[in-house]
Amino acid sequence: MRYIYLLMSVITLILFSSCSNNDDITNAVNKDGAIETSVTVNHLDSLHDILITKHKVWVNNNEYKNLAYTDTIPALGKQETVAENKDGDTKKVSVKKDYEIFITVK
Repeated sequence: MRYIYLLMSVITLILFSSCSNNDDITNAVNKDGAIETSVTVNHLDSLHDILITKHKVWVNNNEYKNLAYTDTIPALGKQETVAENKDGDTKKVSVKKDYEIFITVK
């Protein structure tokens, strides 16, 4: 199972690296044979966040497998920022910091 996860991760990272050229941008997944991956971070509480990694494996226009992995990671705390409502009024508020997601392909 670890081997499949590693293989899918490598393939996904290769696919992401190919998107750096504007000619490769697409609005739809090639469902004839592709791995669609999403990475999100949700706030759990003041001390913890949840990292969710999902993979959809497409084979011959059918969803072959749907994989999801969750991990608990430390929260980054809060930061002060300025918020603006639809009327243009601004106010200083405290919000939870978000992780930045970087994907590296070798």
